[in-house]
Amino acid sequence: MPLFADLAVSHPRLHVLVREHEPPEAVQLLAADETDLALTYDYNLAPADSDPALHATALWTAAWGLAVPADADVPDPADTLDVFARFRSHDWIVNSRNTADDTVIRTLASMAGFTPRVTHRADSLELVQGMITAGLGVGLMPMDFPTFPGVRLVRLTGPLVTMRAYAVARHGRLSWPPLTLVTGLLARQTATTAAHPPRPRSTEHGD
Repeated sequence: MPLFADLAVSHPRLHVLVREHEPPEAVQLLAADETDLALTYDYNLAPADSDPALHATALWTAAWGLAVPADADVPDPADTLDVFARFRSHDWIVNSRNTADDTVIRTLASMAGFTPRVTHRADSLELVQGMITAGLGVGLMPMDFPTFPGVRLVRLTGPLVTMRAYAVARHGRLSWPPLTLVTGLLARQTATTAAHPPRPRSTEHGD
């Protein structure tokens, strides 16, 4: 969003229209020529299908961990398969709009020797945390996301769970100046953030 605000000043004749979709929907819009650029994501353990007609520019990666009740008896950090096995009898929470994290959970659970009982689906990470504090299950979350007082994020040591973000466009449109500009700015912004990461946000809640 800060990049789009800067563009409004530096390139006032360039109008950026934003529509929120899950990655498969965004890729379909690209294929139908209904959008010029899609910001998508996948996971290292659930890679998105490649399309030769599309070009993906890697932007950033983020480590994900297992969100569990704060009083759960589990080491942190923890071996991924060991911590999954510890929660084999629990319900599991996945995304309601995308199946990628569902695939990751089922893959790791299978490697740990069980089939997860996926019972709840939610798109909001705040709602996921509310479910966890209510004792409704556990689920994957990004490690840098602020947590509720009743939730703890367990860092997974391996197999790692990594979300990967991309800027995706059709090959035939990459030379269009507005698209070249926006894609380049996104890539440079990502590189700058990686070189000078922001200070971690506190996950503690004061009075």
